[in-house]
Amino acid sequence: MSRIRRSTDDELASRNWRQQSFSYFIEIIDFGRKTDMLTGMPGSFDRDKTLVLPPEGTNEDAAGRAVPEPVIAQLDAHLSLIGAAFSYGEMERADIKLMLQTAYLVLRDTGRRPIEVASLRLKCLETRKDENTLIWDNVKKRRYGRKLPITRETADVIRTWQARRRQIEVPSRSRKYLFPSITDHSGFAHMGASSLANSMREWVAAIPVLLSDELDEHGSRMPFDRTLIFPYAFRHSYAQRHADAGIPVDVLKELMDHRSIVTTMSYYQVSLKRKREAITTMRRHTIDRSGRPAPFTSTTDYEAQSVAVPFGNCREPSNVKAGGKACPIRFQCAGCGFYRPDPSYLPAIEQHVNDLRADLETAKAMDADDFVVRNLTDQITAFTNVGDTMRNRLSSLSEDEREEIEEASAVLRKVRASRDHKLLPLTVIRKDSPDAG
Repeated sequence: MSRIRRSTDDELASRNWRQQSFSYFIEIIDFGRKTDMLTGMPGSFDRDKTLVLPPEGTNEDAAGRAVPEPVIAQLDAHLSLIGAAFSYGEMERADIKLMLQTAYLVLRDTGRRPIEVASLRLKCLETRKDENTLIWDNVKKRRYGRKLPITRETADVIRTWQARRRQIEVPSRSRKYLFPSITDHSGFAHMGASSLANSMREWVAAIPVLLSDELDEHGSRMPFDRTLIFPYAFRHSYAQRHADAGIPVDVLKELMDHRSIVTTMSYYQVSLKRKREAITTMRRHTIDRSGRPAPFTSTTDYEAQSVAVPFGNCREPSNVKAGGKACPIRFQCAGCGFYRPDPSYLPAIEQHVNDLRADLETAKAMDADDFVVRNLTDQITAFTNVGDTMRNRLSSLSEDEREEIEEASAVLRKVRASRDHKLLPLTVIRKDSPDAG
């Protein structure tokens, strides 16, 4: 009975609900027998204690819980607030702040689990030929001495705290750990994951404004749900960031130390789904250089011609084939009949217009020939017209359509920004390596 109980939407009821219902059922049977109300029920009708409801499987590493990158950028902007009121034993305020800032940045940049960051050894860095490696322990799977490549910036953050950490008094049990425990009587010899979580909760609550990418009915960004920001969520952010950047799945599996590649693939499925949805939206809103609608016929068509042109898509066959590196009038896209911009390129177009204006002023100051000044002026006019046309078209759309386009634009800009951006020196220590822990 309790094993097949379903809710009104035909979903299987929770394990706790089913277990409780089953207990109530057995209590009724026991009560009936004790009061002789079930005399006709055979004695064999009883609970088989070997049959129990299996525990519900939870996968902490499943995709979908990442803190969005725009929110992380806002957190970074308020890094000075972390630890501002958090007590940590006898440690001085400045040291608490630096310690918690370091812990957050390591969480953000390495994707390690909270307990794995909290339990880092004081000597957790290895540097060889300008390549930095974090030495960490996979506490959950009891695999120790793991190695993770990290950027120089992350290594410098750790070194700064290491230098300060060696100058302060810490509990004797904590001498070999990067992040010490509160006292010698703490449950761990190092910082507890709960301390990390509590300090982050206080920090996030102290940030005056934290906005999401979602827009309200007035087109303003809505507040971000702060309960979605907790230490483990940055592991998801790390994985999603690398999947979005196109890091090979086998490499990311090793970086995450996942047991199954299926878990790692879930992040790529999120990325691919978002990208396809964004292209489906955006391909209908491309224009030509004159501002006339020029929609792409399919997502494949859009992707094929979304080459390395900074200010919009290109349909010139030889340039498409060369990945945007075979254009005879490079960077003068607004004067080309093959130019196909869409709203996702508006920020790049606006920045390019500003750069052209600066170049124009420089050319005039250099007393450049008229044809140079004229060329720059014409480019400014052409790109300005492209931008104005797209903005006018957007203003004529409904609020829902504009919101959909802005969301799609954000996804596509992120995809383009990550094309040639390597997040890490990806020298992964694989499990079969003699150096692997």
